[in-house]
Amino acid sequence: MRTRKSPAFAAIAGLAFSLALSLSPIGTATADPADSAGAHLVSIDRPGQRQEEFKVYSAAMDRVITLQVLTAFDNSVPRPTLYLLNGAGGGEDAATWYRQTDVVGFFSDKNVNVVSPVGGKFSYYTDWQQDDPALGRQKWETFLTSELPPIIDKTLNTSGVNAIAGVSMSATSALNLAILAPDRYRAVAAYSGCASTADDNSRKYIQLVLDRGNAEARNMWGAPGDPDWTRHDAVLNAEKLRGKALFISSSTGLPGPLDTLDSPSIGGRPATLANQIILGGVIEAATNGCTHALADKLGALGIPAQIEFRPSGTHSWRYWEDALHRSWPMLEAALQG
Repeated sequence: MRTRKSPAFAAIAGLAFSLALSLSPIGTATADPADSAGAHLVSIDRPGQRQEEFKVYSAAMDRVITLQVLTAFDNSVPRPTLYLLNGAGGGEDAATWYRQTDVVGFFSDKNVNVVSPVGGKFSYYTDWQQDDPALGRQKWETFLTSELPPIIDKTLNTSGVNAIAGVSMSATSALNLAILAPDRYRAVAAYSGCASTADDNSRKYIQLVLDRGNAEARNMWGAPGDPDWTRHDAVLNAEKLRGKALFISSSTGLPGPLDTLDSPSIGGRPATLANQIILGGVIEAATNGCTHALADKLGALGIPAQIEFRPSGTHSWRYWEDALHRSWPMLEAALQG
């Protein structure tokens, strides 16, 4: 179901969205280096278990990155990999797939490896043009598309087939990474994200996200008008998504069935519920407009996609948990195809 908003409402919601964003040891095994221009596996925590933690050195960022890894239920044969990205906090806060959803239980019987980086807060998981005084060196596109996959493939003996999914900030990233590394991913899922980056409002949104990390957008993709802003706009570059399995979802921002005091994420706390309904509602209304823009472009180009517009629901984890469940059949089919 699609719910349309007037241009004026979309502009107001977009601004409010931007303002809202501005508010708010077990045994270790060490592995031999696996090469991707100096990147290598440093260690594995809890080796051989279904939940592992990898430490991988990124030569591009000159630091060690932590990754949460769920291995396939049956790894007797090579299995595919889903790269599952966290939101604006980059997995460094409590707002993560692991802490807010049933991701561990959901994938417990699935024959897929799930890899989630812990790091990259406010980075848009992209390659920044310049080191940022607050965030340092950010070369996530290089890390996720070039350095990390060969290490994951070798260490887990994967099939080499990949998908990528992201939520909120990283929904933008998932689409971008699939466009910029077209041979890396067969499928993409984007939950409640904004695909546009090149227009004035989008740049303002992004800067206000980066403000939460005291970072500067010019260090990421340059001054307004720099080609990097257009290069990372998934609406303008939607043609490059052709041939991939696509799942795109958002809600209207109106209170929904999971926006109640007895919802597990609310835990009976009225202030938490009010925040989810007010701020989460405004943010989701804005991302809903962004998602409509991408859906319209895909439709105009004749690019198939599974697109779900919910009549209600806020920008919150229980809806994203449900979206992950609903996208899995599509992702699984692409990964096994």
